[in-house]
Amino acid sequence: MIQSANVNHLWATLLVEEMVRNGVGTFCIAPGSRSTPLVVAVARNPRARAIVHYDERGAAFHALGCGRATGEPAVVVTTSGSALANVWPAVVEASLERVPLLVLSGDRPPELQDAGANQTMDQVKFFGGYAEWSATLPCPSTDIDPAVVLTTVDQAVSRSRGPAGGAVHVNCMFREPLAPAEQGEDFEAYLEPMRAWRDGVHAYTRHESAPPRGAPELPAELAELVARRPRGLLVAGGLASAAERAAVAHLAEALGWPFLPDVTSGLRLDGNTATLVPYHEVLLGSTEFMRDHPVEAVIHLGGRWTSRRLPDHLEVAPPKDYVVVNEQPDRVDPIHRATRRFQLRVAEFCEALRALAGMGHARTAADAASGAAVGEAGGPPDSGWLASWRQASDHVGRRLDELLDRNGTLNEPKVARLVSRHIGGGEGLYLASSMPVRDMDAFGAPRPDPALVAANRGASGVDGTIATATGFARGLDKCVTLVIGDQAFLHDLNSLRLCRSLDHPFVIVVLNNDGGGIFSFLPIARFPDVFEPYFGASHGMTFEHAAALFGLEYAVPSTADEFVDAYARARGRDGATVIEVRTARQDNVDLHASLRREALAGLTQAPSGAGR
Repeated sequence: MIQSANVNHLWATLLVEEMVRNGVGTFCIAPGSRSTPLVVAVARNPRARAIVHYDERGAAFHALGCGRATGEPAVVVTTSGSALANVWPAVVEASLERVPLLVLSGDRPPELQDAGANQTMDQVKFFGGYAEWSATLPCPSTDIDPAVVLTTVDQAVSRSRGPAGGAVHVNCMFREPLAPAEQGEDFEAYLEPMRAWRDGVHAYTRHESAPPRGAPELPAELAELVARRPRGLLVAGGLASAAERAAVAHLAEALGWPFLPDVTSGLRLDGNTATLVPYHEVLLGSTEFMRDHPVEAVIHLGGRWTSRRLPDHLEVAPPKDYVVVNEQPDRVDPIHRATRRFQLRVAEFCEALRALAGMGHARTAADAASGAAVGEAGGPPDSGWLASWRQASDHVGRRLDELLDRNGTLNEPKVARLVSRHIGGGEGLYLASSMPVRDMDAFGAPRPDPALVAANRGASGVDGTIATATGFARGLDKCVTLVIGDQAFLHDLNSLRLCRSLDHPFVIVVLNNDGGGIFSFLPIARFPDVFEPYFGASHGMTFEHAAALFGLEYAVPSTADEFVDAYARARGRDGATVIEVRTARQDNVDLHASLRREALAGLTQAPSGAGR
């Protein structure tokens, strides 16, 4: 540090070293001029891991994916001007999903602001309310205590890891020279007050969090709700960690209500929970079933749902008790029916509710199937309530197997089912927005060793999906499968370059229906004069040449057997593979309708045991 070429590079060196000392080691760099001191500092720090990508948007989403996988922030480094604007979508996603992300931007000095200087815009607090915290460092100067740099970094990292999480932005102004050109400066005296830090290995300011709270005290009426044993549903939206998933699964078995987890919870494809109702998304489409199964109470844990079926039903038939639990202050109640809200860690709430209600041990599978009581609270629940939901879901699952196995042709629901069955246990599964995440939620098959599921559901955009999935793969450090539609694939085509930097197999299953497939399910599809040119937006492209351009393996199976074979080879091969499945949009719409209709056929004759 004493031998830094100039004060710009000294400050940048301090900044990067302090990030590394805080445990932040991954830097996603988009090349640019004004960020040169930052890039050089990353390149010359032996403990910093750099991923270089020419597109700021892709670099930012890659960092987001790393943060989603690890729970720790990664850094995206950009130059000034519109480069920083390209980071906006990832910052929005990080903010809405509370994923840690650090944005480090180079900026012009004050005298060039609002003066017509090239590549200059106002970058101070650039992300507004979407950044959890923002700071702008002044142009480096030996007149400013170098500890300012260190404490700024320490605060930034702490805020990104804090309870609110999300994106943090540190904007760094630099004057020339930007390159590490020697200026003949001696920084010995300047850095002398920081000798203890220089000689050590720890961050300058170590932020300590409050110790975890004990089990929160829940109100007595919540115990009474559970003791009444109404016909309730336990619902799980997005969950942030393995600890949350384990706590929710434990509560699900102890509570004895039908358990309806969204696919983003990580529990929808997990067949180990005895109260799981995996095919709830299809089941909720049965008017007759829902009429015969009026919901009296809901406990909703975590984030929001992907499917609108349950919220739409509860909006017109609200339960008497609707409890929402989420650690963040965000209102997770788009239908405005919540009667009670707990801003608590989901795992803490689950443990406290089990203790409060005297649910001391987990249900067995036999207990769950029969609806038998657990614990000491209030006697057994409705004897047929859980059994009826489980049996109806099993009926739908069997019917889906029959319907999708009628022939060996490939279609989009079939791909969801095949991926969920053939992906390796514990591997990563990233689901793009629009239809892929919805199809996996509806048609994916549960199994005892499920994959680790993630998706960009904060703003539910299709932008940056390939980049995020590659970052997720880097963070997990294992094989990941991305299921993505053709428009999302095209939207992030240049992020295919990031696939080549991964150390494990990476599989992209791209569903190519030649346009915006999800729009075919919307009312606008009934207006052909505007639908196809403005919403369907056919592109007429296939993707073998895109795979070749980026040096990726490619397959285009046309049958289920060919898909399973191609998928197995891709998962066993070093490097990345694109598997393209070509479908027709209108056929896909018709298939979804017939699958849902026929999967529910005969449901009224299935054993219910619920009564009215």
